[in-house]
Amino acid sequence: MRVFVIGTRGIPDVLGGVETHCQNLYPLLLDQGFSVTLIARSPYVDYKESNYKGVSLRAIWASKKVAVEATLHTFLSVLYARLKSADLVHIHAIGPGLMVPFCKMLGLKVVFTHHGPDYDRQKWGWFASSILKLGERFAIHFSDEVIVISTVIEEILKEKYDFHRSHLIYNGVSISKINNIDYKYFLDKYELGKNGYIVAVGRFVEEKGFHDLLDAYSTLKTNCKLVIVGDSDHETAYSKKLKEKALNTPNVILTGFIKKDELVAIFSSARLFVMSSYHEGLPIALLEAMSYGLPVLVSDIPANLAVGLDKEDYYSVGDHEILARMIKEKLSSPRSIMDYSKYLALYDWNKIANKTASVYRQLSRKPQ
Repeated sequence: MRVFVIGTRGIPDVLGGVETHCQNLYPLLLDQGFSVTLIARSPYVDYKESNYKGVSLRAIWASKKVAVEATLHTFLSVLYARLKSADLVHIHAIGPGLMVPFCKMLGLKVVFTHHGPDYDRQKWGWFASSILKLGERFAIHFSDEVIVISTVIEEILKEKYDFHRSHLIYNGVSISKINNIDYKYFLDKYELGKNGYIVAVGRFVEEKGFHDLLDAYSTLKTNCKLVIVGDSDHETAYSKKLKEKALNTPNVILTGFIKKDELVAIFSSARLFVMSSYHEGLPIALLEAMSYGLPVLVSDIPANLAVGLDKEDYYSVGDHEILARMIKEKLSSPRSIMDYSKYLALYDWNKIANKTASVYRQLSRKPQ
């Protein structure tokens, strides 16, 4: 079966939840007899054609204008998939979901994965939110099979659309293997000491709440530095203001986008992980931090609560004063390696690949 994957910026090592999901999932599906081609957006990758662990990669032109990037690229990608006689198209996220009816018009079978209600993100205005809601509606009603990555999204579809036939297949996390990495090289690069800093990860957009984290951190009297890993895909007034605020706050370090060994070193040597998000589909960065045994402190939004952490690991979203107090409490305890194995068992990539393969096979048996 020839599967074409659409809706991601690209792999490998492109920052983003959907991108991380695809990078981990699709190599595992090759062992189950599927041929997979992932279509990337040209501005985010350095190839036109490539291969990642057996997954064929094809970059297609994409506009960098945020208003049209996902929709226009998805349209071109669907045409490409049809030209290449795809047996199945797997579309990720509700923005690209707007093109599901177009897929069906071309006679393609479609699996859609809902990664979260992106229209709730603060960065979108009324019109963009309306388009994203339409994308969700189209994807839910026209896709042959629908996958949701969390119970929170599953409940949203039941309440909004009385939709009860989604497949709950969690997002995953790879249990971190820390081998032969020169931590000191990377830590020295940012003048960091082992277990001497707080780490946060994400794009510089409003819904990640980094402004709250900076407000909270600026009130602390601590030698523990704050390291923020990430940047903006599209420079905005918010991202510029955030960077300026970070640069003017003592002991805050912005690393930009980092990957591979450098990211492993930063995660594995941190004292505390903080996620101040207002919106998540399923918080992959949190799961990754947990895979390193990091103590965590996260906002009490539904997606984070669904992970089921202890009460003292959550704070009231948007309240930077409570966040500051709870960071101080976390830092007052000795650094310890946490055992999150009971939480992470749900997010095993092999289980996720098996369940996804089952959805594909189920759809392959259905008449067009």
